[in-house]
Amino acid sequence: MRNTKSLKSYIPNFITTINLLLGCISIVFALQGELIFAALLIFASGILDFLDGVAARLFKAYSEFGKMLDSLADVVSFGVAPSFILFNLLKVCIIRDHLELTLSSMSFVMFLIPCSAFIIAIFSALRLAKFNIDERQTSSFIGLPTPANAFLVASLPLILNDNEAISNLVLRTYVLIPFIIILSFLLISEIPMISLKFKNLSFRDNKSRFILLAGSALLLVFLKISATPFIFVLYLSISLLDNPQKQAEHH
Repeated sequence: MRNTKSLKSYIPNFITTINLLLGCISIVFALQGELIFAALLIFASGILDFLDGVAARLFKAYSEFGKMLDSLADVVSFGVAPSFILFNLLKVCIIRDHLELTLSSMSFVMFLIPCSAFIIAIFSALRLAKFNIDERQTSSFIGLPTPANAFLVASLPLILNDNEAISNLVLRTYVLIPFIIILSFLLISEIPMISLKFKNLSFRDNKSRFILLAGSALLLVFLKISATPFIFVLYLSISLLDNPQKQAEHH
């Protein structure tokens, strides 16, 4: 019986390591310019990130080791991997926006501007380090969760691949760099964000979560992958209206 229990306790950490592996492979695909595959692997990592939490609760396998491993995996899968996608998109922007530059200045710009993508990786690491020591974030989040940020970034190659008009609009340095700055601010902000941790199935206690899930499902049905930015805005809006910190104080 002890061996069985001991074996079960490793399941969440095993799932987390697969999450980390997929994040690493996503980076490899991004380096090869295969952004669709890189994006899909980030979404797959997100599913595993959810499942390792479910497994930890199911098998009561909580540990400081598992918590730290989860954060390290998330830095790669939801911080570094999305940054490489943005790095590639910014390189496309440079080619579109700076064709008139000389070869020497072009090489400098092509190195400097795309590297701003890694601000996301830095702020994701800061956000995860903050999460690990912030005792306020037990039933809700303070600041944008790294998976939500990563999903938004990962949706870009999928959306841009299907819509040339949106691609021409979004693939600009003056669009993507402010986008990176805003996301980085949200990651470490003090803005309360709801989580999808259900303590029970009561609608009263989980109204915001049910509204978010229902709204997201409807958006996905009608817009498919293009729904991701709208789901992101819905998530931010519900979080701001709900203010989970006040709810926590009442409970």
